[in-house]
Amino acid sequence: MIHVVGHTAIDHISRVPKFPPVNGSATIVDRKVYFGGGAANIAAGIARLEVPCTLVSAVGGDFAGSEYDIWMEDLGICRQFFVVNNAHTSTAFVFTDDAGDQITFFEWGASHAFANSVAPELDFVHMATADPDFNVRVAKKAKFSSFDPGQDLHRYTKDHLYSIIPHLSLLFANQHEVEGMCTTMEIEKEDLLGMVPMAVFTMSAKGSMLYDDGEKTYIPAIPVEMKDPTGAGDAYRAGFLAAYHSGNALLECCRIGTIAASYAVESVGCQTNLSGWSDIAVRYQKYFGEFEHILMR
Repeated sequence: MIHVVGHTAIDHISRVPKFPPVNGSATIVDRKVYFGGGAANIAAGIARLEVPCTLVSAVGGDFAGSEYDIWMEDLGICRQFFVVNNAHTSTAFVFTDDAGDQITFFEWGASHAFANSVAPELDFVHMATADPDFNVRVAKKAKFSSFDPGQDLHRYTKDHLYSIIPHLSLLFANQHEVEGMCTTMEIEKEDLLGMVPMAVFTMSAKGSMLYDDGEKTYIPAIPVEMKDPTGAGDAYRAGFLAAYHSGNALLECCRIGTIAASYAVESVGCQTNLSGWSDIAVRYQKYFGEFEHILMR
């Protein structure tokens, strides 16, 4: 069982030609509402790959019986929720420009419940965006723990990062998050890598890099027509973790994560184009070779 800790949210995804200057404005040319939240996105991706998954999250009184609740039930996601009846489920307002860059505003809502909640003791856990103190408590109790700071990185202090990173089995981050962690911790990237046994750093269209026991391996991105970059990192982590939990080698896990991300960006919304194993097989064979040796649950 993979446990995923962090936000469940409703995503309002908008597209603008370009971001406005301070005190300026921009015209929204498209806006839609989708299921989101970093942890929920990852849990959905794992469940779509038929690996048992439990989402540890916080939701408001508006969630039970909602379309999102039904969607999770249909995917087979086990839910371990902190329910805050007098709050609403977290909401993300995501703006993407024509260059593919993003700005996100996040309203925590029910996710404030993490701060005072007891952290569970878990065998295999991924900590996505959530309350920093809660994630630190989870990491200290876990047997296998992976972590990505995501868009909550600005909430992590130097003490938070020095408390959580030494307890990790695996660190995920994109190039911006790596830079942000190093700045906050006042260290170089090599120092950060020295604190974890393995790490995966993603670089958008430039692919990703696997760091394992002093060795690094480059994994190229897959060329697709990108409709929306939102959720690409979450899909990568879902694919990687599902493959890793199924017993695959690290390089294969990165390749499967890459493929999962390639499907995610072909559609607007983080959970609108989740890939199953048959989808993974098609692109694995096209870009990486034979798929028959891949282990699946």
